Amino acid sequence: MQNPTDRDLMARITPIKVAIIGAGRGGTALLDLLHQISSIDIVGVTDRDLHAPGIQRARSLRIPIMDRTEELLINHGVNLIMDVTGDPAMGRFIHEHKRPETDVLSGSASRVLWELVQHEANLQAELFHAEKLAGLGSFAAGIAHDINNPLQLIMGLAENLADEKDLDRIYSQAQEIVEAVRRTSAICRDLTQYARKTSARDDTLVALNGRIDEALKIARHAAIFRKITVHKEYQEGVRVRGNPDELLHIFVNLITNAVHSMDDDGGTLTLTTQMSKSEVTVRITDTGCGIPPEMREKIFDPFFTTKAPGKGTGLGLYNVKNVITKMHGAIGVESRLDHGTTIMITFPPVPEAPS
Repeated sequence: MQNPTDRDLMARITPIKVAIIGAGRGGTALLDLLHQISSIDIVGVTDRDLHAPGIQRARSLRIPIMDRTEELLINHGVNLIMDVTGDPAMGRFIHEHKRPETDVLSGSASRVLWELVQHEANLQAELFHAEKLAGLGSFAAGIAHDINNPLQLIMGLAENLADEKDLDRIYSQAQEIVEAVRRTSAICRDLTQYARKTSARDDTLVALNGRIDEALKIARHAAIFRKITVHKEYQEGVRVRGNPDELLHIFVNLITNAVHSMDDDGGTLTLTTQMSKSEVTVRITDTGCGIPPEMREKIFDPFFTTKAPGKGTGLGLYNVKNVITKMHGAIGVESRLDHGTTIMITFPPVPEAPS
């Protein structure tokens, strides 16, 4: 019997319908915060200034923009009104026009809420980065191997050049040295970009197939792929809206875990992407040892790990789940002992651009 996914559970929860009055700095901050929470439905935002930054942000997030405040208060089944205008007259207007059962959060209360959630978001970001840096320790052996090979080649070619008289051979060997240096530089560049602190840039459209391929390249430094066959079952043009740095990290984490589960016996790693009108799906399937049933509910808990002391932080899958939840996605696990595991991630579809 399969465990219910996050999406199944969320489908049973009636979303809280929120209206935001004011699209200045505070309104923009609330939009950025609340749109990430799948149990909240922002039914609209309004402001007298149609050029306010929150109005532009609402357009980019495809959140309705209302011309008339009273329409937003009355006609959309709003559960909570968040007034960030700082205008006492607006407070009186809201209380005159809102439905009796609708709650209001305004002024200092809205700012305190934002500060609290922003503080938690900063802590989550620090945990995410700390886990990423801790994980780089597992890359050491792979990095040493991948860099040592081109360095040995460079040394051998350089020694040959010291006595070489044939200009054609000198040119050929010099080209090989240049290519070896480029390979080494690429390894260092990839790892430096991966290790940097995740940028706080706005969500963008991300081509998933390319991001997974990049994660696969980085994961090869952390796990031995020698006896592992990789199958790619990609649908073309699969895209999601999210933070590219965070997506890269979650795929590195999941691919590395899958490869480690197959140990030295080898196996098959299958990477699948699919896109439909209703959702985008990613599957990472291994033929490894599988996950015991009693552990499947715990693997996404913070600090839970099956690795030996000093080998893992227990934050990897916890961070993976946080990123996916923030993207309004869901993650599920199917596993059989001694047969392997499939991690399935579903993301919301990317809305089609208006024609």
